Amino acid sequence: MQKVITDDLDALVDVLPPHIRQPLRRQKDISELLEVILDLGRPPEARFPLREVILNPKEVDQEDIDFVASRVSSFGDDNRAGIERTLHRISAIRNRKRRIIGLTCRVGRAVFGTIKVIEDLIQLGKSVLLLGRPGVGKTTMLREVARVLADDLDKRVIIVDTSNEIAGDGDIPHPAIGHARRMQVTTPTMQHSVMIEAVENHMPEVIVIDEIGTELEAQAARTIAERGVQLVGTAHGNTLENLMMNPTLADLIGGIQAVTLGDEEARRRGTQKSILERKAPPTFDIVVEIQDRDKVAIHPDVSQAVDALLRSQLVATEVRWLDESGEVKSKKELPSATTERNARVKPQARGDNPPKLYLFGVNRGRMEQIAKDMQLSPDIVDSLKEANLLVIPKSHYRRKPQKVKDAEAANLPIYVLRSNTPAQFRQLLNTIYPQADTGKADLFKSAMTEAEEAVTQVQGGQEAVELSPQSAYIRRLQHLIAERNKLSSQSKGKDPNRRVRIYKGRGEGERNA
Repeated sequence: MQKVITDDLDALVDVLPPHIRQPLRRQKDISELLEVILDLGRPPEARFPLREVILNPKEVDQEDIDFVASRVSSFGDDNRAGIERTLHRISAIRNRKRRIIGLTCRVGRAVFGTIKVIEDLIQLGKSVLLLGRPGVGKTTMLREVARVLADDLDKRVIIVDTSNEIAGDGDIPHPAIGHARRMQVTTPTMQHSVMIEAVENHMPEVIVIDEIGTELEAQAARTIAERGVQLVGTAHGNTLENLMMNPTLADLIGGIQAVTLGDEEARRRGTQKSILERKAPPTFDIVVEIQDRDKVAIHPDVSQAVDALLRSQLVATEVRWLDESGEVKSKKELPSATTERNARVKPQARGDNPPKLYLFGVNRGRMEQIAKDMQLSPDIVDSLKEANLLVIPKSHYRRKPQKVKDAEAANLPIYVLRSNTPAQFRQLLNTIYPQADTGKADLFKSAMTEAEEAVTQVQGGQEAVELSPQSAYIRRLQHLIAERNKLSSQSKGKDPNRRVRIYKGRGEGERNA
């Protein structure tokens, strides 16, 4: 089913100091090693899928860190280095004087067979975007895509390799990419330039790109697709809905804009006058949500899926997986059946049994106060075993503590807060308990409706109307609604209470998000 062709594990183990290397080699499950952690003043630690182990009670000193740093390649602007001709990644933590005081030595593996569930989609010649949580295997799948396209389909493939994760460290790429060619990126901020350079200088039929994360990279991806080059890439986000709500990357699926309809058209459609529509054709034709290493959900027509979601229509996805014999199985699923698989939160009506929350790194007192203000009573439990939802801040989630690993191993949904702020707590609670007075779980559309009603009030003679606090992205859309109705608007207050004020004024369409 999946066959590991190489992990070059000896190359990684050999860069470690002897007193760390030797106990690591004695681990029975060393073939499953994920990473080795070296932090100044702490014992060295090895992480495996289901456990963590201290390799030596002796604390890591600066000499140990310098030992490893001197045996790997130079660290780039992204604080990443590698080992030549391998896929391993060594990431550095620096102090304020830029001295390395911590290292994460992550094992890189090349695997055959990882794209069996989507190989037919790749062969269509359409642009495909892979989404999924960190560690689910997006980069591994991308590497196999490059090899299959270059070797099996004889296509001219260029990999834009920002941190050398796809094709390994050094000037000679890892054999796992087959005959695909690799362009390295000198600094992460130049990734978009190298993407364009690849098209202009090397005549590729396919470009493979990992972690499209900035507006410039999204624009470069659109430019490449418009030139008729097949794109296969990954982006931050677990689902298509995540991407639609990300203002930086929404252009990958066509972008979202607020449109004001005429009275007659609004009546014909049975909608509000201000609605959300897709702005342009999507850059990627197909979106694949990677749920597990052998299971994916597919949106085969992104245009159709985005349009349906904006109209609050059910969007069926094709779910595929490998069975025990390695055969591809598939079925159609509607959102009602797929809410749990996307695995973040299932909204609850006020009368339903709410989820049991386990808070990790979250201020419980502040959460309970916000809930009280919202007239809610969340069920917060003291044990992960009692919970059916783990709530954790992004800063903690990135460190992958044992609680996160335990939750993932138990298939427990995880809700990641951007920060420990009242706005984030309200967003979590609103997701779990859709407000009864709006009658909708879709707070996004509720904000648009509020802006439309404010426009009507101002046009009817009211001097000004202030809207509810919203995120910067939603405020921008509310400004557009005011502008298209020839009214002025501006944002007031500070986050998390920053909000839009719509009014009549000289500077029509004035806005300050």
